[in-house]
Amino acid sequence: MKNAAIVTAALLFLAPFVHAQTTPPAPPPLLLGSAWYPEQWPESRWESDLTLMQQAHLHVVRVGEFAWSSLEPSEGKFDLDWLERAINLAGKHGIYTVLGTPTATPPAWLTTRYPETLRIDENGHRDEHGNRLQYNWSNPKYRELSRIIATKLAERFGHNPYVIGWQIDNEISQTSTDEGTQKQFQSWLQSRYGTLDNLNARWTTAYWSESYSDWSQIPIPKHGGVDSGNPGLLLCWREFISDTWRSYFLNQIDVIRPLSDGRQFFTTNTMGFFQYYDHYVTEAILDLAAWDDYMPDGKVDFIGNGMEHDLARGFKRKNFWVMETQPGNVNWSSVNVALAPGDERALAWHDVAHGADAVNFWQWRSARNGQEQYHGTILGADGTPLPLYPEIQQIGAEFEKLGPLLADTHVVSEVALLHSYESRWAIEWQPQSNKFDPLEEMRRYYAPLRRRVQSVDIVSPDVDLSGYKLVVAPALNLITESQAQALIAYVKGGGNLVLTPRSGMKDADNALQPERQPGPLASLLGGRVEQFYALAAPVAVNGELLQTQATTWGELLSTSAPDTKVVLRYGKANGWLDGKPAVITRRVGKGSITYIGTIFDAAAMQVLADWLLKQANVAAASLIVPDGVEASVRYGKDKAVHIIVNFSEREQTVHLPTAMIDELNQGRSIREVTLPVSGVAVLRESR
Repeated sequence: MKNAAIVTAALLFLAPFVHAQTTPPAPPPLLLGSAWYPEQWPESRWESDLTLMQQAHLHVVRVGEFAWSSLEPSEGKFDLDWLERAINLAGKHGIYTVLGTPTATPPAWLTTRYPETLRIDENGHRDEHGNRLQYNWSNPKYRELSRIIATKLAERFGHNPYVIGWQIDNEISQTSTDEGTQKQFQSWLQSRYGTLDNLNARWTTAYWSESYSDWSQIPIPKHGGVDSGNPGLLLCWREFISDTWRSYFLNQIDVIRPLSDGRQFFTTNTMGFFQYYDHYVTEAILDLAAWDDYMPDGKVDFIGNGMEHDLARGFKRKNFWVMETQPGNVNWSSVNVALAPGDERALAWHDVAHGADAVNFWQWRSARNGQEQYHGTILGADGTPLPLYPEIQQIGAEFEKLGPLLADTHVVSEVALLHSYESRWAIEWQPQSNKFDPLEEMRRYYAPLRRRVQSVDIVSPDVDLSGYKLVVAPALNLITESQAQALIAYVKGGGNLVLTPRSGMKDADNALQPERQPGPLASLLGGRVEQFYALAAPVAVNGELLQTQATTWGELLSTSAPDTKVVLRYGKANGWLDGKPAVITRRVGKGSITYIGTIFDAAAMQVLADWLLKQANVAAASLIVPDGVEASVRYGKDKAVHIIVNFSEREQTVHLPTAMIDELNQGRSIREVTLPVSGVAVLRESR
């Protein structure tokens, strides 16, 4: 017994050292990876897959998010051993794992035994097994079963050294209109409004005799569009959807977190500007923003793609991941054109330039069957590399080499665009002109501003704006009282606020503001919108700043304060707008507020953007690039890393304002760089 005690004591003493020796190093700071589905292949083929990943310098895989039937083949019977072997084998190849909870694809035993877990669509039809996202996100039974599988995964992998994070579900989107969900919605409304009298008053339900005398009378709005429902009801339904997705995530996170260690992050993969729930609500409870980046027609729209990156960065206001991107082509577009040679590399560096710390392809290898057989991959179904593989290798090698340089670097912006889901929804339901698109309105400002300053944040109107010199609020249609007070304080604190058409029309209940546009900001502006008009034809606009034409939408502005200046006026128009102000501005202490009441073409928008930057004392970037070339900067302690990508259709030369180190080419000091089509330069300022 004495010897046994000595051995036990020795083992306890050595345990920390043994653990330290077996604990893998931290993942590289810049990761290239792929979605991998070991459950779809014989285990004997895993080694060859992982070897090819290692040779391509991949350091992360996402696994498990569609594997529920393999992890729990029948209710209460779990098989996690294969997953542990796959994760550990990947780890031996220097590849870390993001583990997906498999709740996007419930197994057949679940949907057969518990049909109430299947969603009911807007037409009253119950979804069927055999696809994905067919579950009812609010159903208590589905949540119970989701919590069980999440718990089992956390018990096994919450301290696995190769598991670096958790992805909850996958590309959430579908909702249910079943009776149980309706009752939850009615309870949510009761909690929000307290009394029916309050709800009826704030929704103006006397209109069209919509008044409710019992909570059970309130319907789920099943079809959008003009006259499709009370605006207050429509808004609350989307806000309920957002809150329900938040609680859906927490249902799993709350059981995983206590069973996992602190280094494992929680995320989910969003879909760009997908509009059917408020991502700011769901992202608030996650550690890391991640999104799925696709070019369905094979064409690179670097401005639109950059906006989506900056949206994702704005969710958490820090670096993000690209959880999925296409290797070559997709399979769900009308014509599934592959990206051109070099575009994959250009896009990967474009991701990093906007703040991505990881880029993951979907997927590694073609499945032999299933709905996405023709989607682009890195390996064919035969397990051998496709023609894109060498380009993936090049990206991986460059990420490996420059990861230490980019570690702990971030995008820093002096300019922000405000993005509000509530405002987008309000215009979606009552467009007034089918030519008015809130996202196009955002792009009209984003493109010329970013061309000059090479960094623009896209953030919620609910965040602290004090760090920005210039804030543009494209079509901020719905402004809550708290948002209004924050915007007023921002301007009075020295900030420069720009409002664009359709701003300040609605309040938190999607009701018209009691004041003319821009509602609670009208007094600060010293002016207002007298009336708005959808335009059938272009209208001349003139002033010292520029002469151009307005399209789509025109607002008749007026001034009420002597120091509010008219910048531009309409010319001959529809009779109502003739000679009236189109753009007004007012200085407020060291700050300013500007209202732009119409829409201009790209050339005029560049002139307007330059004027706005000058008004806000925002200096243009000193590194100037030709059209079709994008320049970005990531800043770290004592370093600035410039990433330049040529998205134009010809070779381009960029002259540098100062000598920089060409990190992709032997670390040479250069004063200019010539980029081929899809070419990339990563430059460090000499300091």
